[in-house]
Amino acid sequence: MTLSVISAGFGRTGTMSLKLALEQLGLGPCHHMIEVIGNGAVQVPLWNDALAGKPDFCAIYDGYNSAVDWPSAAFWKELAEAYPDAKIILSTRSAESWYDSISETILATVWAPEKWPPQAVDWFRMVTKVLERSFGEAKDKDAIIAAFHAHEAAVKAAIPAERLLVHSAKDGWEPLCAFLGVPVPQTPYPRTNSKEEFFEHMKKADDL
Repeated sequence: MTLSVISAGFGRTGTMSLKLALEQLGLGPCHHMIEVIGNGAVQVPLWNDALAGKPDFCAIYDGYNSAVDWPSAAFWKELAEAYPDAKIILSTRSAESWYDSISETILATVWAPEKWPPQAVDWFRMVTKVLERSFGEAKDKDAIIAAFHAHEAAVKAAIPAERLLVHSAKDGWEPLCAFLGVPVPQTPYPRTNSKEEFFEHMKKADDL
């Protein structure tokens, strides 16, 4: 199995909804940070190797047909080159609403090391490095939003238009299915991973 769809969008841009959508369209299993949390003993060392410049994408994505969310989004350029036949999706939302969401969820947990459960420290350290890879030195709101805009501009500049779909969850099924060449489901587009759901997922990190 090889990756046929890769999302370059940062976390909190509708990535969990996109994961569920791709799996409903038959393009799963779809890799997402939730898989790293659920299989930390295998995934965290692999991502640490990738962050150290020694990625083994075959091992990371063994059994997966698509990938969204971090850590994948931090390696979008390498993945686009490693899987040249894969279609690229840039999941997105307004920068302001994205910052509001990420500051209350991911940043509120990852950037508070004094609250990390001891058994999840390795995962949190890895995620910290992933965020640094995506944001650089940005820490305040303006700098993080600037990093978000720079990331999206870089993706749009690097990926040919025919290979790229810029997609927001509010766009729903139609543009996604047209891009992937699959029929539009009769069910509503998935809407999930609210702030409350995020913290429910985070509880699983306590068991790493």
